[in-house]
Amino acid sequence: MTASASTAPAREARRGTEERLTLTSSEITALAHLYRGEVYRSTIWRTRLDTTTNWAVVTLGVALSISYSSREASPLPLVLVGVLILLFLMLEARRYRYFNVWRARARWMETHFYAPMLYDGDLHMEDEWQKVLSEDYLRPRYHVSMFVALGRRIRRNYLWILLIQSLAYGGKLVVHPTSVESWAQVVARADVGPLPGEVVIGIGVIYVVSWAGIALWSYRHDAALAERRGKKSSSSMG
Repeated sequence: MTASASTAPAREARRGTEERLTLTSSEITALAHLYRGEVYRSTIWRTRLDTTTNWAVVTLGVALSISYSSREASPLPLVLVGVLILLFLMLEARRYRYFNVWRARARWMETHFYAPMLYDGDLHMEDEWQKVLSEDYLRPRYHVSMFVALGRRIRRNYLWILLIQSLAYGGKLVVHPTSVESWAQVVARADVGPLPGEVVIGIGVIYVVSWAGIALWSYRHDAALAERRGKKSSSSMG
């Protein structure tokens, strides 16, 4: 009897938690502070993304200045800077995955806490959005893969940086220091040490097409994800 009596309040407490359809004023205040913290963290990581992009732009600008500084300047800096740009791209994609964790949590609270509260005064806790949020805090994880992060950063910034680099390299071969008169001259100018110009140009084409393909795949992936979320409520963040 004693054991049964002691477990009854516990069962009632669990039942009350499961059937709870609102939050207390203290819990709402705590959630508001939590939202401010997530927005702050996402802002910090957003700034770090801009910093990486600035590094890529500056290094490309330096390579452009060197390659076009004189008639005898080599186009090789425009090739080598591609390695640095890819390094910055990988670093930025990694930073984006961290940024997306804070952004997804803030956005989740906006759409499931603030928007319903402002729209009709009902938090709709029967949808169990609060459990999804708590699970993300209990078991933190990335909400996007590295491949998706790469595609998104290419679409936002790096595709244009890579295209400018490629056009500058092509322009250096075609018009600098003098205009070419045949394709053979373009190939000859593209020679890099023991590598023939055909190989260097071929690698450059694969270089641009590969990143453009990742950007296109990422666009279709995000479009399909947005379409699924538009048809029914999502049970996950990211």
